[in-house]
Amino acid sequence: MVLINGLQICLRDFVLSDLEILTSWLQGHPRWKELDAPYYPINAQQASEMIELRRTKIEAGNWPHPRFRLAIATLESNRFIGEVSRSWISQETDWPEVGIVIYDPDYWGCGIGYEALGLWSDTLFDGMPEIVRLDLRTWSGNHGMIRLAQKLGYQQEACFRKARIVKGDYFDGLGYGVLREEWRGLYPDRFAAHLQNRV
Repeated sequence: MVLINGLQICLRDFVLSDLEILTSWLQGHPRWKELDAPYYPINAQQASEMIELRRTKIEAGNWPHPRFRLAIATLESNRFIGEVSRSWISQETDWPEVGIVIYDPDYWGCGIGYEALGLWSDTLFDGMPEIVRLDLRTWSGNHGMIRLAQKLGYQQEACFRKARIVKGDYFDGLGYGVLREEWRGLYPDRFAAHLQNRV
């Protein structure tokens, strides 16, 4: 079982009780869907398939190392509020992309994304010695994600102008990245220690 503690949250493996909460966040039109890649809408069938795939993986319990995703849970109550993820842009060249979503807007704007994505970035650099960079993709309408990337030290490396359509309007697709040596320069004692030093 993976457990990575921050100050307000932990990153941990998913458990079955998370799925009921996740199901509720995948239904209807919650606020997170307006920001997290709204140009890729999730329909009811896709949501159901996602939940069943998660259930199968939780019950099997044979997680890869490092994980492809972890739950974000509150330290106080272990309540599932979001997740961090990784995927390959190009596995052939050891080029991963990270992602984060905090489903519950009650936890927006209070530093939880900073903790979660910082701990996750650190975990991936530690657990994947072959990688030299991490990427993060977003769009110009997601101001919170842009601020988070910049605050952590990710640098804007790409701007695909008018590449995303949201509610009939064009937005830029944005690419951010951080190199291993840049990350280690920013957080030489690791990100968890950096959080403690900020208290």
